[in-house]
Amino acid sequence: MELIVSFDPEVMEITARTLRIAGTSCLLASLISLPLGSLVHFRRFRGKRVLVNIIQTLFSVPTVVIGLLVFVLLSRTGPLGDLDILFTPAAMVIGQMILITPILLGLTISALSGVGKEVVETATSLGASGFQLALLSLKEARYAVVAALILGFGRAISELGIAMMVGGNIRGFTRVMTTAISLATTKGELELALALGMLLLLLALVINIALNRLQQR
Repeated sequence: MELIVSFDPEVMEITARTLRIAGTSCLLASLISLPLGSLVHFRRFRGKRVLVNIIQTLFSVPTVVIGLLVFVLLSRTGPLGDLDILFTPAAMVIGQMILITPILLGLTISALSGVGKEVVETATSLGASGFQLALLSLKEARYAVVAALILGFGRAISELGIAMMVGGNIRGFTRVMTTAISLATTKGELELALALGMLLLLLALVINIALNRLQQR
């Protein structure tokens, strides 16, 4: 507790890096998921139900599997090895983005499915384009969409496998709260581990409160 109250530099640094990486991952994932989710929802094509089922199945993909995939892609012998970003925050962002994109995509489709048909029909009758229709539907479903973003952020900030496998837990560079807790516990530095654990729980509480408030609205 003393490390939190005294704003211990190492604790604050790790927390800030965790928020930055998770926030960037969530932002990039949302830039992919919102337009793609709108496209999947409004388009009619063969295999749409199967695609949605696959997206929903990916909600529970183990983080170590994604970590392994990203590691292979970014390793020196991998197809993206020339980028030389393995064991950097960029690699962690890519991994977390892959992790939460299916979640945001699936929840965006579900949110748009909850928009009343009369809204879509009225906009269509007034000559709205596909882009305008998507924007209107996203606006109508904004609380559910924001709730999806909060859920995705919470998933990113609490994962361990990807951060450890492609970040390397390098002090002052890629060490985040989950990897720091794991290392500190192993080394017997329980005070640091408890401080970071309490902060992580506090962040989870804030995310949960925000999600509940949005669901009530």
